[in-house]
Amino acid sequence: MINMIDFIMMDISNGWKTAIMIILLIVVFYFFIIRPQSKKAKEEENYRKSLQKGDHVVTSGGIHGTIVNTTGGYATIEVAKDVQIKVLLSTLSPIMDNKK
Repeated sequence: MINMIDFIMMDISNGWKTAIMIILLIVVFYFFIIRPQSKKAKEEENYRKSLQKGDHVVTSGGIHGTIVNTTGGYATIEVAKDVQIKVLLSTLSPIMDNKK
């Protein structure tokens, strides 16, 4: 009878060890994966909201241009003299030299 109680108590302590390891794993995932990713997404959203006429940008396809107009979720960029294209704001990335 005593051996059975000791066996049950061992399972409980191992269960707690497993629960603690799972909680620690979730915490590590949050601080090293989820939190930095959401922080980066917020920074990108703020960047897209701050875009204005005259900013130099590059699309995800590699097309460089200057913003002429932004409307809704779209931007019109000038890629050459008198050549303008309409692109999604979500495809734009900054260039280090952002102003003309």
